[in-house]
Amino acid sequence: MRIETAVTRLLGIELPIVQAGMSWAASAPELPLAVARAGGLGVIAAGPMRLPDLERTIDTVRAGTDAPFAVNLPLYRKGADGVIDLLLAKRIPILIASQGGPKRYLERFRDAGTICLHVVAAEEHAAKAAAAGVDGLIVVGGEAGGHPPASMVSTLVMLRAVVRAVPAIPVIASGGFADGQGLAAALALGAGAAQFGTRFMASTEANLHPAYKDLVLGAGVEDTRTVGRELGMIRALANDFTERMAALENTGADLDQRRTQFTTSTLKMAAFDGDVADGKVEAGQSVGLIDEILPAREIIHKIANEYLATLAALPRAKGQVRVVMD
Repeated sequence: MRIETAVTRLLGIELPIVQAGMSWAASAPELPLAVARAGGLGVIAAGPMRLPDLERTIDTVRAGTDAPFAVNLPLYRKGADGVIDLLLAKRIPILIASQGGPKRYLERFRDAGTICLHVVAAEEHAAKAAAAGVDGLIVVGGEAGGHPPASMVSTLVMLRAVVRAVPAIPVIASGGFADGQGLAAALALGAGAAQFGTRFMASTEANLHPAYKDLVLGAGVEDTRTVGRELGMIRALANDFTERMAALENTGADLDQRRTQFTTSTLKMAAFDGDVADGKVEAGQSVGLIDEILPAREIIHKIANEYLATLAALPRAKGQVRVVMD
């Protein structure tokens, strides 16, 4: 199956389905490799990875498929310059950069022939990234897990705002997508693909502790919380950690108190160690739309088939359409 859009043409993929670069979940070769083999864009999450592990993962994915893949790099991570040097040396096909400005990396990767996507969450940042010369944008709305925009503007609105602000650049929508109906909505709103994060957490290949996946499966759409304003806000599933953070925020605790609590809990505690009470169980609002763990290949085929069924079920105009203005 092939669904062609500006994004699939840019990236050389068969389907407009992008797996988010989720720390730990995609910080191993299994998930991005499975997604790439199935026709989507598999993304290696470099955020928590040591350089030797990242290099081995890139080599494993490259050896396992001829399809394009990407590496996601949060530019604020410790040792980001060393990661950039490694990615340039490995001549990765696609870079997805976030949490920083594109001028830091763009010229060197463009010279190396790497396609550069930049993550944005506001019209202003989208316009700046486009003007800098990035090849495409990933637009994140307030529904997203991990680090949603502080404005909390929904993907429904933010995506339209960015597409109107920079209509010439390919855009990937992120935040709130879990199925083919969501993909159809993203394309209807002007995106060329949708990015799926939480949906791929509930995959057999996701590098997450079983307790984390169990919590994802049991959650509803109202079970996430946003905590950590002024500290790098996250959206995570409600647990003891989010309750402690919310109590501090609601009672006006000072920044140092909140920072201590926020940094004591980590994503690794939940994702690697399985401490889903005190760790950061990051997930998006789409968690409530997910009720089964499937292989990544099946997830992609399911999304694509749901997309086609959605298009077929849409009502079509009969006869000549008239617009009446009062």
